[in-house]
Amino acid sequence: MFAVAATSPGTWLARKMIPLDRRLLIRSRGRFTIAGPVGAPTMLLTTIGAKSGQHRVSPLLYYREDPDLYVVGSNFGQAHHPGWTANLLANPAAWVNIDGTEIASTATLVEGSEKERLYREFEKVARNYAIYRSKTSRDIRMFRLSAT
Repeated sequence: MFAVAATSPGTWLARKMIPLDRRLLIRSRGRFTIAGPVGAPTMLLTTIGAKSGQHRVSPLLYYREDPDLYVVGSNFGQAHHPGWTANLLANPAAWVNIDGTEIASTATLVEGSEKERLYREFEKVARNYAIYRSKTSRDIRMFRLSAT
């Protein structure tokens, strides 16, 4: 699944399926995607829209280093940052939903050597992260989510 998502046709398909996948993840409380049971750690991240002020829900893979969670704004290696990262930069308040349990969190941008180390951990979870990084010239954002 991850290998397909890293190809150009796979990226296009994955981007088109996000709205359906988001609804399924919400209804299954984060346990299922359109590909079946979630094999990688997946969360639903709710942010507050930077411009709209509306709550926005994004399904994301995450990496855990207790007590914090980390998320990457790879956007499939596209040229622009995903909207949820702009939302967190504008307002770091967020809610994490994992397996139906919601946790209020605060997001902090991760940079430098810590980001490089953690990005390698994401690549271990899903090798497509290395491909996404090679497809874009932008600096891919990463956030630490800490329970509040």
